[in-house]
Amino acid sequence: MAKPHKPSTLRPAKGLPDRDTLIQFLREAGSADKADIAKAFGLKGEQRRALREMLRDLQNEGALGTRGRKGFAEAGAVPPVGVADIVERDNDGDLLVRLVKGGEDVPLARLAPDRNEAQGGAPGMGDRVLVRFGRTETGELEARLIKRLGQSAHRLLGVVRKGKREVRVEPVDRRSKDSLVLFDPDAAKLREGDLVLCSIETAVQKYGPKRGKVLEVLGREDDPRAASLIAIHAHGIPTGFTDQAQSEALAAQPPTLEGRDDLRDLPFVTIDPVDARDHDDAVFAHPDPDPKNAEGWIVWVAIADVAAYVRAGTALDREAREKGNSVYFPDRVEPMLPERLSNGLCSLREGENRACMAVRMVFDKGGRKTGHKFVRGLMRSAAKLSYEQAQAAIDGTPDDKTGPLLDGVLKPLWAAYHAMLKGRLVRSPLAIESMERKIIINPEGEITSITPRPSLEAHRLIEEMMIQANVCAAETLEARKTPLLYRIHDTPSQEKVMSLAEFLGTLGINWSKGEAPRTDRFNKLLDDTREGPHAEIVNEVVLRTQMQAIYSSENIGHFGLNLARYAHFTSPIRRYADLIVHRALIRALKLGEDGLTDQDISQIKDTAERITFAERRAMAAERDATDRYVAAFLQDKVGAAFLGRITGVTRFGLFVRLNDTGADGLVPVSSLGGEYFVHDDRSHALVGERTGARWPLGMAVEVKLLEATPVTGGLIFEMLSEPAKADPNAPRPRLGVRGRGGPPRGGPRGRPSGKAASPGKRRR
Repeated sequence: MAKPHKPSTLRPAKGLPDRDTLIQFLREAGSADKADIAKAFGLKGEQRRALREMLRDLQNEGALGTRGRKGFAEAGAVPPVGVADIVERDNDGDLLVRLVKGGEDVPLARLAPDRNEAQGGAPGMGDRVLVRFGRTETGELEARLIKRLGQSAHRLLGVVRKGKREVRVEPVDRRSKDSLVLFDPDAAKLREGDLVLCSIETAVQKYGPKRGKVLEVLGREDDPRAASLIAIHAHGIPTGFTDQAQSEALAAQPPTLEGRDDLRDLPFVTIDPVDARDHDDAVFAHPDPDPKNAEGWIVWVAIADVAAYVRAGTALDREAREKGNSVYFPDRVEPMLPERLSNGLCSLREGENRACMAVRMVFDKGGRKTGHKFVRGLMRSAAKLSYEQAQAAIDGTPDDKTGPLLDGVLKPLWAAYHAMLKGRLVRSPLAIESMERKIIINPEGEITSITPRPSLEAHRLIEEMMIQANVCAAETLEARKTPLLYRIHDTPSQEKVMSLAEFLGTLGINWSKGEAPRTDRFNKLLDDTREGPHAEIVNEVVLRTQMQAIYSSENIGHFGLNLARYAHFTSPIRRYADLIVHRALIRALKLGEDGLTDQDISQIKDTAERITFAERRAMAAERDATDRYVAAFLQDKVGAAFLGRITGVTRFGLFVRLNDTGADGLVPVSSLGGEYFVHDDRSHALVGERTGARWPLGMAVEVKLLEATPVTGGLIFEMLSEPAKADPNAPRPRLGVRGRGGPPRGGPRGRPSGKAASPGKRRR
């Protein structure tokens, strides 16, 4: 397969390029991400920020387009060879393909006829193909087939609905409006409510519903555990393990002292959720005996040595890399590693010898880290504790297990944490509050309650000790110039900061637009508004202003934690990124022969992209499963009234989050009253066209539940509260000026569509 030029092979002049030079560079490179461009031109600090602004401006002007998650290319440019999906068929019957990693600037390409179709079968709608791009004599973009790669996302997960004349499959994805009709003779054997995976027929069909064929019956929609099953299949979460991976896991042996420091005399404890089955990390702290560090502390963090069992190039390694991380649902876990390792030899079980990678950190009385050292050891956990158990002991109510540990283990841990907390306050990481839901499920799979997850000091203690261990890993590997996977978090974009400033202005809160965003500025804003009427709305908008953290082989720091270098080291049982960092430490510190390999290094950038995608996929699946469980819990409460708060404002309605359960649902704009409401994106509000009445983000409201659909996770509410009065300082929408669009085609959770037809006109 031909490859485009890599940016690193080009040698442009150093320094911030002008616009023409940047476009020429991308033209020659094919595509490149910001890190590649910055490296090619030798940009650092302010110049990187200026590059980001230039890329954004060129993209807004239409001169550049996106490629993949982070790449840029000249608008309309395609690589010589690329992966594409067959997405349409024109009036002449020709197939049209779309570049998988192409942005909206890349046009569809006509798939040229293949002379080998008779041998290998013609590609069809939904196929993913490897193609060579080129231009016809008339300049039209054309794609020539190199290889069929199989089916793309042209599958549908749905529920069987049986009628008198036909069998249909309704999608479980609330964003999808297309149902399938089954013409397979075996369709009659299906039952109403069966949960099925279907393929979409690729034959030409201009009119009527799409046709499908059942590939697999997965279960029943009324199964209490169907929510997580749907999420797994809908998001393509890899499940299970091959026989080879299972065999490798079963062949693993308990650790010995060979090549390890003996840490079994240190009374490590694990502190985890009460229902945790795998234990990645254990902690221990004691006063520093060094007189030069009076009132200082030694903090040990021991992490499961997964690298000792999951070697590079093995089936275990390949499947862990594909999964990227474990995925956690209310009723089950889809683990990254087989149970023999995840809940067995790699889990730091109480009273059992376990291989570990440990870091010994030294803090002064002000919480400043003055040194650290990594060792590969053998440890034995003194106790398995829950967060609630440890917190209760510190608060004065120890039990039989924590009582003997209180003075020698728990109190020193808390004293060390309080010293570390001083350093954290100086660093001033973002202090955004978020409510997490805890879904309680009985053994039969039925939801018994949904409650806010408590936030304890024990949670913050473990979090801070893990953060510091992660920092130590990044610092050690950087100092030894060993490649690693950073956990990076970019500074909020200028557009988001401007939007925040404008919104705060509508609340009468000043925010300097010209001053660079800093975590201490955000924290002061949150502190100043915490006791006021706008606390929740400000917290929500500050959260939305932030960028998403990702994995990268290039470091730009972690804005949210306010750290210059940061890597994930503390959860190798459930995150592949941490396993790579462990291997890097083993290689850099010469702690064994199972460290980072040259192949690991050669594909580290690709690994970063893969596991970032896997993390996003897992988060979406977990969120969807939770939504479906919540909808199932509320299904018998249709007609009841609930208190909540507006957490989203769109052209097609209001999203409301209920106070008790944290459930999110939609109030359609069409149900808000007799007047037309205009979406004011500056103040995050729906504003009445005639009266100026407002439905602003963050407003406390009362709603009635009209509809709860467990199979999709959708909730529909009716507004019972009255809108806020008109803002006399805000401009009124002009009568008759309507940029209105109904709910997007994908439904209330989809991306809002573009401008809809004007009043009185109807889309064809």
